[in-house]
Amino acid sequence: GTDRMNDMLHTISVLVEDKPGVLTRVAGLFAARGFNIDSLAVGPTESPGTSRMTIVVDVESKPLEQVTKQLNKLINVIKILEHDPGSAVERELMLVKVHAAGDARQRIMEIATVFRVDIVDVTNATITLEATGKPEKLEALLALLADFGVVELSRTGRIARENHGLRQARMPSAIPPATPSGTATRIEASVTMALCHW
Repeated sequence: GTDRMNDMLHTISVLVEDKPGVLTRVAGLFAARGFNIDSLAVGPTESPGTSRMTIVVDVESKPLEQVTKQLNKLINVIKILEHDPGSAVERELMLVKVHAAGDARQRIMEIATVFRVDIVDVTNATITLEATGKPEKLEALLALLADFGVVELSRTGRIARENHGLRQARMPSAIPPATPSGTATRIEASVTMALCHW
């Protein structure tokens, strides 16, 4: 799949009328011009009768302008906005089920605490985590969970809004107890990287 940390991934929002076939026509424009869509999320807006599509697209091979000009010509498209990574609030939801037998269970729970993610399901052999945040946070979490073995993974794709306010650094209110030897250093390094983007 596409590297989600690739600098060539651009995020655009398309405000459209909530009409049948709009999603197909918009996605078809990207496909027809050879663009690879990394993720696509659609939902209602504050205005009845309109929906916002958030599309993450790989622009390595050709300029995004080729497709945005065509999007503007679609009758049901109201507005198009390409988000600057430095001025947009981007979030994504992830559900991930991992093997959690024996000592792995406690280690996974410690990782969940450090990343401030929720445990939504537990069985004798697995734990399912629900994580919300910037893609960088989710990738850092996945890198740690990969050691335990990922059983199932679902991601919503990004949603984004322009950030017109002041950015405030978010830091954890408390540091959890020390993790088992060999795990603590990796968790701290991953969390330090992720916190820079929360």
